[in-house]
Amino acid sequence: MKHLSIDLETFSATDLAKAGVYRYAEDPAFQILLFGYSIDGALARVIDLASGEQIPDEILAALTDAGVVKSAFNAAFERICLSAHLRRHHPDLLGEGFLDPAQWHCTMVWAASLGLPMSLDGVAKALRLDVQKDQAGKRLIRHFTIPDKDGGRVGPGDDPVAWMEFVSYNQADVDVEVALGRRLAKHPMPESEWATYALDQRINDRGVRIDTVLAANAVTADTAHRETRLARAQQLTGLDNPNSPVQLKEWLAARGCKLESLTKAEVEQALTTATGDVAEVLRLRQELAKSSVKKYQAMLTVAGSDERARGLIQYMGAGRTGRFAGRLIQVQNLPRNHMSDLATARKLLRDGDSQTLELLYDPLPDTLSQLIRTAFIPSQGCRFIVADFSAIEARVIAWLAGETWRLDLFRQGGDIYCQSATQMFGVPVAKHGPNADLRQKGKIAELACGFGGSTGALKNMGALNMGLAEEDLPGLVDAWRQANPAIVSLWWDIESAAVQTITTRQPTMTGTISMRYASGCLFIRLPSGRELTYPRARIGQNKFGRDSIVFDGVDQTRKWGPVETYGGKLTENIVQATARDLLAHAMHAIDAAGHRIVMHIHDEAVIDEPAGGASVDEIVALMTKGPAWTDGLPLNADGYECAFYMKD
Repeated sequence: MKHLSIDLETFSATDLAKAGVYRYAEDPAFQILLFGYSIDGALARVIDLASGEQIPDEILAALTDAGVVKSAFNAAFERICLSAHLRRHHPDLLGEGFLDPAQWHCTMVWAASLGLPMSLDGVAKALRLDVQKDQAGKRLIRHFTIPDKDGGRVGPGDDPVAWMEFVSYNQADVDVEVALGRRLAKHPMPESEWATYALDQRINDRGVRIDTVLAANAVTADTAHRETRLARAQQLTGLDNPNSPVQLKEWLAARGCKLESLTKAEVEQALTTATGDVAEVLRLRQELAKSSVKKYQAMLTVAGSDERARGLIQYMGAGRTGRFAGRLIQVQNLPRNHMSDLATARKLLRDGDSQTLELLYDPLPDTLSQLIRTAFIPSQGCRFIVADFSAIEARVIAWLAGETWRLDLFRQGGDIYCQSATQMFGVPVAKHGPNADLRQKGKIAELACGFGGSTGALKNMGALNMGLAEEDLPGLVDAWRQANPAIVSLWWDIESAAVQTITTRQPTMTGTISMRYASGCLFIRLPSGRELTYPRARIGQNKFGRDSIVFDGVDQTRKWGPVETYGGKLTENIVQATARDLLAHAMHAIDAAGHRIVMHIHDEAVIDEPAGGASVDEIVALMTKGPAWTDGLPLNADGYECAFYMKD
């Protein structure tokens, strides 16, 4: 046996979608119902554990045999569930840990690396496989694997006919996964990426400790606060439900405050002129609309018996670039903290003194929001070291384009926003000095214009809300492009190369970026050697009737179909993917040096380091020792240590 394809059907009283697979498999009611498998691509078999069958010794041995590659679609689910099963029923095979992720391949992330959907049904349809996922599966899964509202469940003997359908469904899923594996084998994922996948899984297995006392107190404080504010809103308005947009808009309109909607922006605008009860009701609306505790609730749901939250990071979560994505608690979009006395506020919340907290830090929802990060805490006897790349995307695009003045600036430790404004407006700009007001224009232009964005991108970045006049936006775009001619040329060079590769089927090269066309796909090779894939790339027409690069992908509505792209967007993909490869390299270096990464957010790694262990400078040095392919790239990183997670 060289390869074992696996698909499980399971039961647990824990909600998988909300709690994640680690907490799901930890539940006392957890059970593997069906174990579908295929040995070396043979027809699938099913072990009916729910009906008393046992896993054969040959299969049990294969689960821990480094010489056997285990694979599944979303392999993390099968690996964690089987780990829980072995810990309970075969502790001699595994002990207390998890099955080694280095022995597993995941066809879901493999498909994602090729720009394909991250669902078995979706990828089977996109590839037009000869075998397709059984659409009856959802009904059968609800029937047998999810408890009813009273906690009851349906077993094999309760509905034997449906159970036999369920067994057939499990078997068919394995056959689809085997067919998928054969198709994917034409485009192997590099061993370096499987190593990164294994590292990602080890980080998820390790998890990060949650201060469950703090999280629970935050939920309690918010509940009491909302009840008080809702009562006050009812008192002022006389409405049964002041949270109802329809009722509240009618009440406001009757008092001369007509609003089309109750969005954050409209309420803020109305508050600039509102007075008296209307102003207070609008402020109450702001507080009641702000959800500051959903992440605390998610922490309590996800945390296991050891108070660690696991499975928070999704490898290849952004399939187009291969960047990691957040799951469950969504650590990739945590609110920033800017309180000067964060530790004091945190202590009050942890002590359960919400009255003093609200008295000193008003409004309470904003305080709770700022304290979310602090609910992530180091292991006993450890502290966090947080290290993140500085302006990584701005550095990468300057390096790829050869924008000399920007590279020189980064090597000298300069401020890119100030220098960008200086280049754009022809006057010296300093953050706290001459022409400081222009720095913000430089910042907005940097964020909006780097990948071909124009006035629309500036508006989306909030340019109009920051005092910029709409008539000034075209000039701002022009000024940025004139100051960065090499980057502008990069957009057009990449687009031209892509069009040439698609139309001629011949490889092209643009600087360190190469492109090829094979199997109906455009492949863009990054400086790291990893490739981005654009399935069924072709020249089509855009909404303006002009020629455009089109490929098949998951669009903004999450459906598989035609997606349009262009030079600036391709450049963005390349830059973000390169930044991701740099983070992966840094994480490997940190891990190889014996340091425990517990989570990572965008371009930042959080290390659970014992007291007396490595220093911040040592971790930063590991972070910034770039791979050989980064010659000439001025990498830099910042770091700090903390007793709880925070933004420095």
